[in-house]
Amino acid sequence: MLKLFFIVLSMFIITGCQNIFPKVKTDKTTRVLKEKTDTQSHKADKTIKILKKEIHTQNHKVVLHKLFQTVNKKEAILVQKGPNKKYCAVCGMNLVKFYKTSHAATDSNGTVHQYCSLHCLAENLSQGAELENPQVVDAHTLKFIPVQVAYYVVGSKIKGTMSKVSKYAFKSLDDAKKFQAKNGGKIVDFYSAWQIAKKDFH
Repeated sequence: MLKLFFIVLSMFIITGCQNIFPKVKTDKTTRVLKEKTDTQSHKADKTIKILKKEIHTQNHKVVLHKLFQTVNKKEAILVQKGPNKKYCAVCGMNLVKFYKTSHAATDSNGTVHQYCSLHCLAENLSQGAELENPQVVDAHTLKFIPVQVAYYVVGSKIKGTMSKVSKYAFKSLDDAKKFQAKNGGKIVDFYSAWQIAKKDFH
């Protein structure tokens, strides 16, 4: 009887301990905790990368290089009228952005047209336009001058407008020679530059 009592007591103690200390699934719990830790670490690394990128951007200003042809809006002389006065009469490109190669001429109706380049002036002429009083921007003074008195530097290393062969005009021969000495190319008159421009269409 006493033996039976101790057996029952032992079973009661064992059962009670199991209720007090339930079996823990350590493998699953460890895996879940590890996944949470990995996720938090990934988020932290991502945040650090973003902060580093922002600091790098703040410490290094982005510098945009403008084209040689481009001038300040206040420096550009726009001779056209109407809502499209800022755009080339042929191709529609911005005349301020490509101002230093800008040309202008007047049609038979007295309307003044402005072009981003000699290329577009030549194209308009090839389309049968009757133009007079052709002018070109002096790349040095930024003023319009008659094409007849201009010295064109053709084929310099400075990028052209609407053509692989660049063409920049100057009123002063000295200015043309200085530009040529620095950037290459050959000095010609308007007629020769025009003939070269017409080759773009062949």
